[in-house]
Amino acid sequence: MSTVYNFCAGPAMLPAPVLAKAQQELLDWQGLGVSVMEVSHRGAPFIALATQSEKDLRSLMNIPDNYKVLFMHGGGRGQFAAVVNNFLGDNGRALYLLTGQWSNSAAEEAVRLVGEPAIDTLNIVEQQDGLNKVVLPQLAGAADKYRYVHYCPNETVDGIEIFDTLESPWPIVADMSSTIMSHEVDVSKFGLIYAGAQKNIGPSGLTLVIVREDLLELPVVHPSSIMDYRIAAAKDSMFNTPPTFAWYLAAEVFKWLKNKGGVAAMEKTNVAKAELLYRCIDSLPFYKNGVAVANRSRMNVTFQLADELLDKAFLKEAEEQGLVALKGHRVVGGMRASIYNAMPLEGVQKLVEFMTAFAAKHS
Repeated sequence: MSTVYNFCAGPAMLPAPVLAKAQQELLDWQGLGVSVMEVSHRGAPFIALATQSEKDLRSLMNIPDNYKVLFMHGGGRGQFAAVVNNFLGDNGRALYLLTGQWSNSAAEEAVRLVGEPAIDTLNIVEQQDGLNKVVLPQLAGAADKYRYVHYCPNETVDGIEIFDTLESPWPIVADMSSTIMSHEVDVSKFGLIYAGAQKNIGPSGLTLVIVREDLLELPVVHPSSIMDYRIAAAKDSMFNTPPTFAWYLAAEVFKWLKNKGGVAAMEKTNVAKAELLYRCIDSLPFYKNGVAVANRSRMNVTFQLADELLDKAFLKEAEEQGLVALKGHRVVGGMRASIYNAMPLEGVQKLVEFMTAFAAKHS
């Protein structure tokens, strides 16, 4: 069977060694004679897994001691609501920076929950020379007083990523669902980081929350207990039955990342993959990308063909070569190659070879 490279934006491919180990252990985890999906989340074996997974994540991301690590439900959309409910009680206000599909969705959910007067929005994407470019705002000295400023460092639909540090007088809340652990970040710069698991962490169903402890003292907007950060922290993410199999796979991904050299080593590989693919796009007039170089996503490379009538042929021939899930999001069209941590350099090399041959054939 030939190798298949899965460029899906999410749920995305997982590291092959992790899946192989899960397959091996599926019926007999740790010699217990049962699957990890069948053991109690409150039993000693799973508690040990949970403890080690948090230890590994803290090591990978250099998470300071004054931050809580929570393993929660609901995906990114669940956190859109949870952030509001946990922090915006007692007439609190927040600023949402807009860069694309997911930051817009987060702001819309916030408005739905607490009303438009409590939420200010600011579009920070400008058209420069026909390309989308992020211009970070100067927030220091602003007259407004917000509980937090929210942004999405990587927009999977639009292929826009923010690498510069956002400076803010208020706590920064970041939706890192599609970029977490793809490159090093200073966690201490953030009040809260959340990330759905289904891109760089594990399967869907699990969501990571990394929250600075002092934010847990903010007034709440009557959150449901299942989305209350204070309860999750007090119960060590065991208030109810967590998605145990997703947590198990995430724990194995953390081990895999450590064996690969950690986030710093992964960042080097991700830079090499993205540079290779963008170099191909830029060198062939047959393809085009609409994002300024400084904000081109390393995780989600979007591009269009010179003739969109060839889109179906491109996708069909790519799939025949074992290159799957390259269709762009329905909102923007074109193509999208999601090259998260688990995508090996060889997968991008094969995609570039195919793109080069396809352009030569149809030019």
